[in-house]
Amino acid sequence: MAAETFGGATVVIDLGLARGEPDEYDTPVGRTVPRWFAPLLIAVIVLLGSAASAAPPPPALSPVLSLRFGPADPFTLTDTGDLLAQSLGRLAAYDLGDGRMRWQARSEAPSYRLRIGGGLVLLRPYSGGAYSDRGTTAVSLADGSARWRRSGSIVTVAGSDTLLAVSTVRSYGPGRRVQGPVEAVDPATGRTRWRVDVPSTAVLLGVPGSTGQPARMLLLHDSRVAAVHDLATGAVLAHAELPAADYGPENPVVSGGFLLLRHPATTGSAVSAYDLTLRQRWTRPAGFAFGVTACGRLACLVGPDGVRAVEVSDGVEAWFRPGWRSVEQHGGLIIAYGTTAGDADPVGIIDPATARVLTDLHGWRPVPGTGGDHLLVARTTGGDGRTMVAIAAPGDARPRPLSDLPAGTGDCQVGSGRLVCRTTSGELMIWAYERKG
Repeated sequence: MAAETFGGATVVIDLGLARGEPDEYDTPVGRTVPRWFAPLLIAVIVLLGSAASAAPPPPALSPVLSLRFGPADPFTLTDTGDLLAQSLGRLAAYDLGDGRMRWQARSEAPSYRLRIGGGLVLLRPYSGGAYSDRGTTAVSLADGSARWRRSGSIVTVAGSDTLLAVSTVRSYGPGRRVQGPVEAVDPATGRTRWRVDVPSTAVLLGVPGSTGQPARMLLLHDSRVAAVHDLATGAVLAHAELPAADYGPENPVVSGGFLLLRHPATTGSAVSAYDLTLRQRWTRPAGFAFGVTACGRLACLVGPDGVRAVEVSDGVEAWFRPGWRSVEQHGGLIIAYGTTAGDADPVGIIDPATARVLTDLHGWRPVPGTGGDHLLVARTTGGDGRTMVAIAAPGDARPRPLSDLPAGTGDCQVGSGRLVCRTTSGELMIWAYERKG
């Protein structure tokens, strides 16, 4: 519509819709933007949306739980994935998966360590004096309820729920050299099932069970008579007189179903092997070895001249490493140690059958506990004393760094994908980690 003025009068002329525009103005047939513009715009929108919504990668160590904890308060990790901690007059169990408290119970006195056996937590308080015996208290591992208490120490046997009540000789490790009676304890009631009298003192060894064979108890008396006992009844299954030897915390040892004893010989010292009927199977020179330890299916003789591995069935040498000084078992993994500036220095995770180094651990220290198919190892980095932790597993040439620990962190244990450490600020910290690769 348009307006024109003629002689002072206004004339309105209606032009209508047909104003002479080309037909394609009403229905365009050409593109107003390039053909590639729409797909490009969609791709940009998708990329921007993905970047905005993607979560940052989780930290290598994810905090699970933090507890107030004293420098002498004991804690331990269980095979079932729990943390047991005693602090401020309380014993508590926490689920390592999510940090949730499963139960807590009052504890009468601080314990110097927490031990587990027969479905129980065994609490042995600090002794009040040189000849004081405050006994052992048993608490249910399932719910924290008190079950029983009795005098003396309680010894566990690997592969068995049997608990043994003993009186230990203080100059030796707990549960190794005992005096007086040895009594089997019913885990449910704390009552005595059977009793073996020890006239003087004896070295007590638990013999782990094997395929088709139950666990047993071995007593090496001062008279040099060794006796193998049935754990169900206490009956003597075998007995024999053994050579004179320096019987102590690490001699003899049980490895691969054999009793290995280091003892004096006509010239120097020797190692003899006995089966569990106490029949002597072989004897070989010990050389300079001052100890015998299990090395997978082999036995390792360790000394200042190196580590020598022998077959437990016949004593035949399997390998010898003059640069090594000891071996140590962590779960299913074996670590060899050398020396650096007089200190034990891990060589690496080894294949015990061949002595081949699977993972180089020079400069690292294993964290106590077990990660299953891997280890956590640690070392001090930088000048601020911080600790770096790493994952070491067979097949990795070297440990794979995981994370730095906060300053003032130490006394760590590992288990069930969790790292538990004390801090100098009075806390017990639990972190989750993942083994990748």
